[in-house]
Amino acid sequence: MRKDSIQREPGDSTVSGTRRTWLKASIAATAAPMVLTPSKTSAQPTPLPPSPPTTPWIEELPTQITPLSPLASLSPSPSLTANLVDGECGRGEHQRYADLTLPGVVGTPLLYQLTAKENPLWQFNGNNPYYPPQPIWGYEGHTPGVTTPGPTIYARYGQSIICRIRNELPQNHIGFGSPEITTHLHNMHTPSESDGFAADFYSATQRGLTLSAPGTFNDHFYPNLYAGFDESGGIGDSREALGSLFYHDHTDGVTAPNVLKGLFGRYMIFDHLDTGDETTGLKLPSGAYDYPLSFSDKRFDSGGRLTFDELNPEGVLGDKIVVNGKIEPVLRVARRKYRLRLLNVGPTRFYEFALQNTGANIVYPYTQIASDGNLLPAPIQNVLRVRLAPAERVDIVVDFSRFPLNTTLYLVNQLTQVDTRRPAVLQAPGTRVLKFIIDRPAPTPDLSVVPSALRPLRDLPSAAQLAALPVRTFVFQRNSGMWNVNGEFFDPLTPRATVPMGATEIWEFVNPDNGWQHPIHVHFEEGRILSKSVNGVNQPIPVNERGRKDVFIVGELMTMRVLLRFRDFKGKYAMHCHNLTHEDHAMMIRYDIV
Repeated sequence: MRKDSIQREPGDSTVSGTRRTWLKASIAATAAPMVLTPSKTSAQPTPLPPSPPTTPWIEELPTQITPLSPLASLSPSPSLTANLVDGECGRGEHQRYADLTLPGVVGTPLLYQLTAKENPLWQFNGNNPYYPPQPIWGYEGHTPGVTTPGPTIYARYGQSIICRIRNELPQNHIGFGSPEITTHLHNMHTPSESDGFAADFYSATQRGLTLSAPGTFNDHFYPNLYAGFDESGGIGDSREALGSLFYHDHTDGVTAPNVLKGLFGRYMIFDHLDTGDETTGLKLPSGAYDYPLSFSDKRFDSGGRLTFDELNPEGVLGDKIVVNGKIEPVLRVARRKYRLRLLNVGPTRFYEFALQNTGANIVYPYTQIASDGNLLPAPIQNVLRVRLAPAERVDIVVDFSRFPLNTTLYLVNQLTQVDTRRPAVLQAPGTRVLKFIIDRPAPTPDLSVVPSALRPLRDLPSAAQLAALPVRTFVFQRNSGMWNVNGEFFDPLTPRATVPMGATEIWEFVNPDNGWQHPIHVHFEEGRILSKSVNGVNQPIPVNERGRKDVFIVGELMTMRVLLRFRDFKGKYAMHCHNLTHEDHAMMIRYDIV
């Protein structure tokens, strides 16, 4: 039983320790193939043997992604308040539902369903005898078959969605992870009760502290409206649009193991500019040529089974980079332009990706068009490498028409990393993680383009206006072997900041240590980096970080100031380090919009 389901008063900080004590006892009682080490009071990596040898290029990814189709109905029908009688968990009432779902706003919601389940026979590396079929957790769509990543959802601004997320994970499982779920759509502008708050976790018998009852499902209301809906008089500001998102488990204390086991998927949202159609709007590569790629660092034991130490605040650095659920797969592409949506699922490793030829002596440039979920104001041409911290996304356009048919190329990671604290140095030629084979001509003329202007940015406030804004400071550090914010551990019942709805603020992120980096994620809205300094010395903001972002890499001895707005919805949200081990070991706060 998860001890987090025990009721307590705000300010009682005993539950996190109780949970870890319970987890340690539960794990020790199983035959799970995982590494167990005591919690550390100093930042020392845990030495682990390497994963078994893999056989490259035996797994093939599908040549295109088929998005999940909406359902005609859900049974029981969705309701404004939680349907406790039919087994829904005790969530809050859907905010502003009646007003937003009027015709001409975001309309009657389309209906989707995702089911978190176990797949007992997943293959990471084909029939490689070192990597036997093994259990993973993932999401199932409307047809049988649990996959990781889960089904991809295509959404549109102005068309709302109800996504029912069922929990059918095995409650008496063996190994790491915990079979409660709460699903966060990162970083959609979503009402609090549908945001996947860490303590909103549920199963048939367990509930988090911020739910009123357990349940087997939760109906998430995704309005798919632009942030600033009220500010713009009920129209919405298309400059606030997102594009590349992902959903993932966010259960308090076990996000890293649950995501590592496979609980994530992709969510793409389109509008009149980024249309998903090569003949309209910006005319970016679309359809079969718009391809999401998700990268996760994993470690396998001597028997080739996925392993993780969820008790160790150092976590486990994966030495195998898994792409869309497979180790060293192949993607066959047509000879034309592709939009590749890169995502670092985590839990820990940073990447810096280059496109390389077979001889590893040439690195080919590509074009970056988006950072995190957001199109940049203008494309960045001739990019040779792009860095991704955990949870960061980058959209790039690769023009495969530059190469002859039957050319083989590789996506390689050239960023080394020896522990979970931070990346190290670039090293060529790097580690090959994905093989491209240009195996066919484009079946029809390539109508896609990369225009010189993408999505405009809203002007920043003037210097005088910025000086008048409230500033909140958050210090990310480590005490007594645990990660914390402002010297305090995560408490789901106590907001560490209370923000008026509609406010604009400056949030200052401080990393006073020189031993690690923190990718900081603020739920709900994107921010603009105003400044960076290291040891008090101002640093230039790279061009690919000058747009809207939702993950902010706070490096060693760095102070970063970020402009944030808080609009349209109220309730509880989270801000945390997206190194998932840091998050699970209490480097997270609750903040409330009131």
